[in-house]
Amino acid sequence: MNQNSTLLLDQKQIEQRIARLAYQIYEDNVEEKEIIIAGILTNGYLVAERLCKALKSIAGFSIKLIEIELDKKSQVDQEIKIELRKEELTGKVIILVDDVLNSGKTMMYALKPFLSADIKKIRTVVLVDRNHRRYPVAIDFSGLTLSTTMQDHVSVEFENDSATAVLT
Repeated sequence: MNQNSTLLLDQKQIEQRIARLAYQIYEDNVEEKEIIIAGILTNGYLVAERLCKALKSIAGFSIKLIEIELDKKSQVDQEIKIELRKEELTGKVIILVDDVLNSGKTMMYALKPFLSADIKKIRTVVLVDRNHRRYPVAIDFSGLTLSTTMQDHVSVEFENDSATAVLT
C-alpha cells in the first residue's frame, strides 16, 4: 500500500459488500434456473469469482462463471473474447462484473459480445462505482459508490486472488 493512499475498504468490508451484492443478484433472479456471471479480466474476474462463491452459498440456481478478455487500451480494434458461443447465451441472464467503473468505456465494450445474442437480461455489477461516466452505462449493483475527482485513482488490491483493500 502506497503511503499516500487512503484505505476505503478493508478485506472484511469488501467481503461484506460482495455478500450484499450476491443477495441483490439472487433477489433479482430468484426465479431463474441458471445465470452466467461474466468477469472482465483480470480484476473484474477476481471479483466475479468471489461473487460466484457467495451466490452459490445462497442461491438454488446454477451459476456459470466465464471470463471476458479484452484489451483495455484498444477495445475498438480488438476482438472481445468470451468462453461461450452465441447459441449458449440464448435465453440466459448475464451478470457482467468489473472491479472499478471509471468512465464506463471498458464496461461498454464488454457488453458487445452479448448484444448479438438473444439473452433474457443483462445486469452490471462493480465493486466500486466512481460516478465519472463518459459512456451511457448504468450500473445495476455496486458495492461502493464514490464521488471522486478525475485525478483520483481508485484501485482494488488483490493478494492470493482475494480482494484485500480498496484504495484511493
